[in-house]
Amino acid sequence: MPKSKVGKSRMFREYSKIKPRYINHEGMENIYLALRYFDEVLNLSPNNMQMMCYMYTLEFFTVKHIAEKFKRNQDGFVRRNFPQLRRADLIYKHFNKLTPSDTREDHLFRDETKYNYRVRWGLTQKGRMYVSRFYRMCDGTEAIPSSNVS
Repeated sequence: MPKSKVGKSRMFREYSKIKPRYINHEGMENIYLALRYFDEVLNLSPNNMQMMCYMYTLEFFTVKHIAEKFKRNQDGFVRRNFPQLRRADLIYKHFNKLTPSDTREDHLFRDETKYNYRVRWGLTQKGRMYVSRFYRMCDGTEAIPSSNVS
């Protein structure tokens, strides 16, 4: 084990911060408290919050894509996670089933037609605001209310 260059005067401290020049990535030191706040106060599970952080980078998505990305069963995801996000108005139908045209070219050159089209979903403005608030809480620019989270 390498010998520490920390002075003996720091030996009895509870913690000692590393100098900022040695830290490559910042911003996630409060992730536990932020996830706990969203779970207890806003009733949004950590799993759903992580999915929303991924959805934040997408304009729209299919349920199949999210299930594959998070290595989940598509039917289980639709049964367990999707209803909570819909009830809380955090996702919406970006393109509905009846959106694609029913032209001859579409039937010849596309795999998805009006009759087998998968709905495209998007993160609502409320969902986007939750995710940006979550990021601010994680990096410490927004305080996490301590009265609700212990």
